[in-house]
Amino acid sequence: MNPTHPTHPAGSGDPGDPGNADSESEICQELRVSLILSPEHGVPVPARFSYRVDDPYAVHVTFHLDQDAPVTWVFARELLVEGVFRACGQGDVRIWPTRVGGRNVICLALSSPAGDALLEAPAGTVAAWLERSLRRVPPGREDSGLDVDGALAALLAGQ
Repeated sequence: MNPTHPTHPAGSGDPGDPGNADSESEICQELRVSLILSPEHGVPVPARFSYRVDDPYAVHVTFHLDQDAPVTWVFARELLVEGVFRACGQGDVRIWPTRVGGRNVICLALSSPAGDALLEAPAGTVAAWLERSLRRVPPGREDSGLDVDGALAALLAGQ
């Protein structure tokens, strides 16, 4: 077993798990991901996966690094859903499933002008969190909770 890949990361996906923080407007999962520094070495990083009903096409993933402020990435929920099953994405966000040390993980390769990062997240926890978000707002129903007319009227009124 590789000690840089914990076998029991925080957040099991169980609704009673203290890593879950669901409300009417947001579905959250606290967990530890591994920041891969080399093929032999990774470091645990606390992360928060969030899905907000008011931003229904996106997922927000916040990494709590040893910095003054956490780092948040926002990308399409659909991309993460596909990445649970097969490699997908181009450019800044690429996602794929794999096995590491007998565990199923989701790899997230993130690129920005500030640098690149490869992270591994426990597949079961991510899949359970995604399932909760998909039950709250099913695919194809993302726009049902948006007040497009109201937002457009406010925009045109200069508010």
